[in-house]
Amino acid sequence: MTTATLLIDRRTHDLGGGFIVGRVLPFRKRRMVGPFIFFDHLGPLDVARGAPLELDVRPHPHIGLSTVTYLYSGAITHRDSLGSNQEIRPGEVNWMTAGSGITHSERLEYARAHGATMHGIQAWVALPREHEETAPAFHHHQGADELPEFDEDGVAGRLIAGAIDGAAARVRTHSPLFYLHWEMIDGARRTLGTDYSERAVYVARGSVELDGHPLSEGQMLVLDPGRAAQIQARGPATVMLLGGEPVGERFIYWNFVSSSKDRLEQAREDWRAQRMALPVGDDREFIPLPEGAG
Repeated sequence: MTTATLLIDRRTHDLGGGFIVGRVLPFRKRRMVGPFIFFDHLGPLDVARGAPLELDVRPHPHIGLSTVTYLYSGAITHRDSLGSNQEIRPGEVNWMTAGSGITHSERLEYARAHGATMHGIQAWVALPREHEETAPAFHHHQGADELPEFDEDGVAGRLIAGAIDGAAARVRTHSPLFYLHWEMIDGARRTLGTDYSERAVYVARGSVELDGHPLSEGQMLVLDPGRAAQIQARGPATVMLLGGEPVGERFIYWNFVSSSKDRLEQAREDWRAQRMALPVGDDREFIPLPEGAG
C-alpha cells in the first residue's frame, strides 16, 4: 500500500534573462503542502564570469508570506527594504518574513565575479491569518547550532526550519512546519514520520524509492496523512522533505499571498503607484507589475 496521494513534476519557468527554474508548487491539483505555497528548484545553472545583469532578480515586492532561500552551490546577494545586505551560501538559510510588505532583490554578484554553478531551492511559506500583516523581518542562519544536523547510516541531514524528530531549528516560524535537507548515499534508507498532517518529498538530485514507489529528480510526492514513509536512495540523492499544518485557503497574485483578495488588490495598486520602498542600496530599478499575473 502506497503512502502517496499525488505526484507532481516540476514545470519549466523562466524568471527572466535566461534563469530557468523548475516550478513545483503551486500546482493545479495541489496549491499547498502545510503552509508551503511555493516551491521552485533553481538550476543547476552554470554562470560564467561577467554574466549579464539580466540573470539577476531585480527589486520586487512581497506580502503575507515568508521566503526561504537555500542553496546547494553558488551564492546569492540579498538586499531588502529593511536595509539587509546578505550573501547566502550553500547550507545557509535566508528567512525573510514579508508580512505587511517588503521589497528585495536577489543578485548573482559572486557568480558574476568568479563564475559559479547556481543550484538551490526557493520556497514560500504562507503566514497564518493573525500574522499576515506582521512587521517585515529578515534573519540569516548558519551552522549546526542554528540548523541541527545529523549524519548516520548513509544519510547526512540538516533541519532548515521548524521541528521534527526531537530537533528544532532556530529559525522563527509562525506556524507548525518542518523543512529538511537529506544527502543520501546509494542504498541508504531513512523513515519520515507522521509528526505533521501534510508532508511531501522532493528529489533535487538522483532518484529514490518511497515505499517502493520510484521518485526521480524533479518530482515531488505528496504523502497520505498518518502513514510513515520509508525512503531508499537509488544512487546518490539529494532529497528535500517539507510540510506542516494547513493555514487555510490562500490566494496568490504575482509575488503577493493573502487570505483576502481585497488585500491582494491593495498590494497590486501599492506597487503600481510605487508606494513601497525599494531595497536599501538597490533602488535604481525594479520589476514592473506584470498585468494579468496571478
